[in-house]
Amino acid sequence: MTTVIDSNIKKPVRSNAVDTSKSGISQDIIDELSTEINNMLSFAVYNGIIINTDINTLIQNSTVDDLINAHNLLCKNVAPATPKSIEFTKKLHQEGENKSLINKLPLVRNLIILAVMFLVIFIVTGISPDVNNNSLDKGIMNNQGLSLLLNLGYLASVSGLGVLFYLLKDVSTAVKKGILLPEESIEYMAQIVLGIIAGLILAEVLSLYLTDPNHINLFNKSILALIGGFSSDAIFSILQGVINRIKSIFIPVNS
Repeated sequence: MTTVIDSNIKKPVRSNAVDTSKSGISQDIIDELSTEINNMLSFAVYNGIIINTDINTLIQNSTVDDLINAHNLLCKNVAPATPKSIEFTKKLHQEGENKSLINKLPLVRNLIILAVMFLVIFIVTGISPDVNNNSLDKGIMNNQGLSLLLNLGYLASVSGLGVLFYLLKDVSTAVKKGILLPEESIEYMAQIVLGIIAGLILAEVLSLYLTDPNHINLFNKSILALIGGFSSDAIFSILQGVINRIKSIFIPVNS
């Protein structure tokens, strides 16, 4: 069955038709509601998302209650996208219309640049004679000088590649689904740092408790660093769970 959408649904919702004399809601909020409704409608139509036809009637009535109900219905229709992510995606599309492919999405561009940097560090440190099985076996405690710096750089670059492998996939999915948010650029930078720390913790600290130090080699520590970077959220959750258990011993929860 083909659903015919009233042509009025494509027109901007006219907020000046809303009676605000008794609503207690400012005109700015009503205008924002109208803008978000139109953005979500455009997003749904463009992406082939099924729209609840009750929205058409609500928009035509244009009371405050009807606009809020229409907004709520559209939020359910376009989920997991949100009005904020749709507006941000629309802004990126408009600003990048005349830009090159690499400059259309600054966040993706920055992540690719970081990935290339980590890859260069990985290659440079990997071909160094100071990075080998024996130097990695020594770890942080028994290594020193340039050899320690190169070995830590090698493990940090592997951790960085692991977390960027995860983030680039996550960003591409977010762009495809229209759920990318502006504040995520800051969150991703913090997650990269957490990924490097998690990789170093697994490779240099936990590896001593997971296997015999005499059998730790380049492959084992590299894999641990890669896993630590890729699953930094999981490592953080595990450590947080351990801390919470310890706290519960000394600080019992009040019943």
